[in-house]
Order: sequence, then C-alpha cells, then structure tokens
Amino acid sequence: MEHLTKQSFQDKVFNYEKNKDWAFEGQLPCLIDFYADWCQPCKIVAPILEELSKEYEGKINIYKVNTEEETELAAAFGIRSIPSLLFCPGEGQPQMAMGALPKETLVQAINDVLLKAKN
Repeated sequence: MEHLTKQSFQDKVFNYEKNKDWAFEGQLPCLIDFYADWCQPCKIVAPILEELSKEYEGKINIYKVNTEEETELAAAFGIRSIPSLLFCPGEGQPQMAMGALPKETLVQAINDVLLKAKN
C-alpha cells in the first residue's frame, strides 16, 4: 500500500492547487486512508485495508496519508478526525467516511461508491 505525499497525491488523485473543482487524476478508483501513527482506531483499520488492497488488486488503489507528515494535505480536505477514509470513484464526486469502519462496511462502500459504474 502506497503512502502518498502532497506531490504524489496531486499526481495520482487530485491536483487541488491547479483545479478548484474535483478532477480525478487516477487510473483506478481509489480509497485514501488519512491516519496518524498514534491513532488507535487507525491501527484497527490498517490490517483490514491491507487485506482489501490484495482482494481488490487491479480494480482499485488503496493509499495512505499520514496526517502528521502531510498537514497541508489533511487541511486541504478538512480532516479533523482520524481515521478518515476518502472514496474516489473514477467519475463523480469523492465521498468521505469517518472512523474505524468494519470490513463489511468498507467492502459495501467500495462496491457501491468505487465500483458501481462498472457493475
């Protein structure tokens, strides 16, 4: 699972300095985990996301953003609580989910938000 910096985020997800309106830059829909190392709920979600990144390999990308290191990125998306998960479909607006969600909920959200256009 790739950790994104501000630069790689702008290349692979959304260049928020260039575009005011959402414009997805990625090839595959993606899920972005905004987390911090000290955050206990984040540690619960991490292994679930690892599993999902293997299960959905080639269909979606799962990225991580360390909000402590990438403060500007976190601020750009108004991240106030972590974990925050940003679901970015290939087309349409991204959707944010807060908190340590169980795997079933994440699977449902991936299928509904990220893969619905393909079904």
